[in-house]
Amino acid sequence: MAGGTGVAVLVAGCSGSGGSGELASNETATVTITPGNGSASVKPDSPIEVKASNTTLENVTVRGEGVSITGKLSADRRTWRSDRTLTPGASYTVTAQSRHDGKPATATSTFTTLKPARTLSVIDVTPNLKGEKVGVGMPIMVRFNRPVADRAAVERVLRVTPEKPVEGAWRWIASDQVIYRTRTYWAPHQKVRFSARLAGVPAGKGVYGTKDIDQTISIGAAQITTGNISKHRMTVTRDGKKLRTVPFSAGNGQTREYTTTSGVHLLMEKASPVKMISPGRKKGDLGYYETVVNYAVRFSSSGEYTHAAPWSVGSQGYANVSHGCLNLSTANAKWYYDIMQRGDVLKLTGSDREVEWNNGWSFWQESFADWKKGSALS
Repeated sequence: MAGGTGVAVLVAGCSGSGGSGELASNETATVTITPGNGSASVKPDSPIEVKASNTTLENVTVRGEGVSITGKLSADRRTWRSDRTLTPGASYTVTAQSRHDGKPATATSTFTTLKPARTLSVIDVTPNLKGEKVGVGMPIMVRFNRPVADRAAVERVLRVTPEKPVEGAWRWIASDQVIYRTRTYWAPHQKVRFSARLAGVPAGKGVYGTKDIDQTISIGAAQITTGNISKHRMTVTRDGKKLRTVPFSAGNGQTREYTTTSGVHLLMEKASPVKMISPGRKKGDLGYYETVVNYAVRFSSSGEYTHAAPWSVGSQGYANVSHGCLNLSTANAKWYYDIMQRGDVLKLTGSDREVEWNNGWSFWQESFADWKKGSALS
């Protein structure tokens, strides 16, 4: 009995969910609730509707095991309609209170929603570390437990609400991952709320969302690093004020692999120590290396870090001798490691190798106009 209607006949002078009789006007007052009482396997994206005939609705409430359901009452108080999808595999009870000729009456309907064979859920939201403050370039990265067939339906229920408004857009970079980036950097020192009203959303091919997500992200100081690879120095600012100029030694440029990328990077993670091994080579191969470094801050997926390199201090500020990382003195590397926030901006110029927009978190390499083209709603 999926999606049926429940009709309560409301008689003047009576109070209850049923009954029969004639009003003085010879008109019967009724309240119809859809889905009807006892309905089962109701599709989660089906609306709840309440309609009143020859009476007016005073209040409609929905209680259940799933997400909280609210709705909108029409101006004439004759209809009410829910404003969101329902939780799959849940039981709900609708209570409609009405009034006719000054007499109250109540109608109810209890029903259950479909429990689908396949469901969609969020398995990761980045950033997500407890107590973390992130940089002003930080994207919001959402990963699902399965490929999303109806991306538009899912994207419509994703909301980003900063305290200090800025335009932004979602881009699907895989069938199970979508990323939010703003047109300009976040304003520093604010909270950003991310929510996904995913419960009951039809994600295509019989898949429904299981539950909502609500998360608050803290934006920290605006820490921006600008560096020139050919001049071997970078300047770090916080909220527009200069903190330090740091000499470095970048990639030696003998190969593309050993060339530090120019472009807008974001700081991704840090660790100490980190073992660095030459990619695509094994022991005995020409150019093989294996080095353990301290105070390493990653800024690409192709193996670029800032890190302590006491062996190259003599070249730092004067020559590029590394395999692609930014070599710093131990003191400077530790200082940078200690102040970094995931999502801090690192702008590098001065090399002939441009970082790809999808290398690490270098999403700011894309113009915002191009970024928006990756939205399912564009």
